[in-house]
Amino acid sequence: MRKLIAFEMVSLDGYFVDADGQMSWAHRDDAEWSAFTSENATGGGELLFGRVTYQMMASYWPSAQAMQAMPEVAAGMHETRKYVFSRTLHGASWNNSRVVRGDIVAEVRRLKEARGPQMAILGSGSIVAQLTPAGLIDELQIVLTPIALGGGRTLFDGIGKPLYFRRSRTRTFGNGNVLLCYEPA
Repeated sequence: MRKLIAFEMVSLDGYFVDADGQMSWAHRDDAEWSAFTSENATGGGELLFGRVTYQMMASYWPSAQAMQAMPEVAAGMHETRKYVFSRTLHGASWNNSRVVRGDIVAEVRRLKEARGPQMAILGSGSIVAQLTPAGLIDELQIVLTPIALGGGRTLFDGIGKPLYFRRSRTRTFGNGNVLLCYEPA
C-alpha cells in the first residue's frame, strides 16, 4: 500500500490558516529552509489537494515569477501528478491535474491500494480532517512556525473525536520553524 503524508504549516497558537483563510504568514525563507522545501517538493510522488489549495498553487507555481524564484520547485510541481478533490470544480488546467469527485475516503483508499509512488497532501486542511480519522494518513509533517495569529482555522476542525499520534522525528531550522513528524498511535 502506498504511503500518504500530510505536510502542514501551523502557527504557534495552533492555526492552519489565518482569520482571512490565508497562509502568507507561513513563508519564512532562509537558505536552510529553502533547501529543505525544494528537496521536499521535488522528491517525486503525487499530490492531493482540496479545491482552495489547488487553485492557490495553480495560480502561482506555473507562473514566470515562480520559475524565476524557485525554478526546481516550480518544475517539480508542474510535472507532478495532482489529484484535486472537489465537488464544485469542473476542470483542472494545471499540468498533470485531475479532478476527483465523490467520497474522498473511498477515493483515497483506492489510490493508496493502487501501484505508484508515495502521495502527499500540501495544505488542504479539510482533506486532512477527513482522512486522518479514517486512518488514511500515514505521517503528519507539521511545521510549527514562530508566529501567533490570534485567530483562524485549526487543521483538525470537525474531527469529532480525539486522535492520538506518536512522534517519529523532529528537526529545528535556523528561521525558527520546527518540523514535527507524527504517525498514528
